[in-house]
Amino acid sequence: MAEKKTGQTFDAIMRNLKAGKYAPIYILMGEESYYIDLISDYIAEHALPEGDRDFNQTITFGSDVNMSQVVDQARRYPMMAERQVVIVKEAQNLRDLTPLEKYAEKQLMKTTVLVLCHKNGVLDSKKKSVNSLFTKIENCGGVIYESKKKRESELPAFIEGYLKEQKATIDYKSCQMIADHIGADLSRLASELDKVLISMPEGKRRITADVVEREIGVSKEFNLFELRNAIINRDVFKANQIIKYFDNNPKSGSIYAFLPNLFGFFQNLMMAYYAPDKSSDYALAQYLELRGSWAARDYITGMKNYSGMKTLQIISKIREIDAKSKGLDNPNTGAGELMKELIFFILH
Repeated sequence: MAEKKTGQTFDAIMRNLKAGKYAPIYILMGEESYYIDLISDYIAEHALPEGDRDFNQTITFGSDVNMSQVVDQARRYPMMAERQVVIVKEAQNLRDLTPLEKYAEKQLMKTTVLVLCHKNGVLDSKKKSVNSLFTKIENCGGVIYESKKKRESELPAFIEGYLKEQKATIDYKSCQMIADHIGADLSRLASELDKVLISMPEGKRRITADVVEREIGVSKEFNLFELRNAIINRDVFKANQIIKYFDNNPKSGSIYAFLPNLFGFFQNLMMAYYAPDKSSDYALAQYLELRGSWAARDYITGMKNYSGMKTLQIISKIREIDAKSKGLDNPNTGAGELMKELIFFILH
């Protein structure tokens, strides 16, 4: 579940927290709220014994306070406890950060753990004032953390990592089925995985396509994973079967879900044509930065079934269909017809 971020990584922060090492200030920011919540929730649940929280833990919202009030709270001494914890949720609503900079530079209380949860964006470190704030926070031992949205290609690794922590495993197809169906909402993804795990009998911790179909409601035969496979292998009958199923069951798959999926594949396929070694699974996987050599086999098959020119034309067509699906130069063609138009163009 590690992720490359500004400042410290999620894994590094969690290692320190689990070792009982708390920083005086945490700025947790970014588009992905899942990791922000994990860190702030862990601090809320573990930094203080339950009996000390009534007097020494404050959880507030950025829309209800200003930064001066937050700093005033942070400067208090804990009451008969090792430390106090101040957590500000929705800290993106705090406008003037000057009091925080002064606190980090001259007024820091080492007995306070101050956590600012800044969601749906980041503080711009290119601004002189923000850069100065970050420098002072890091100089006093504080933590700056940016939680970035996962790319579609990173979701299978997240799923596998999450299940590994729960001592469970999953096959490749089932993993991709879940990733395709739920998308990059990590909180929802974790919730669905928890639901699947709870449903499994004692001693059985292997998630299969049958389990995904039963518990999450994704057809094991008609899903984005199978559509992608049909297109890679240029299986016209199977691809049209799936598109027809999607048209009749919009919740199972929509144009808004499969367009990014197909675009990602053909974009990578175009890159594969420039690989120094196109025949080696391992070399191609390294070149495309895939998770394993097995993942490169789809691109080797794709290069056999689609020329470089056809791949370029498909990428252009996907862009055109994407624009039409959003209403651009498209007065009345429905999503189902657009799906059929794209699949026909790809396969013929």
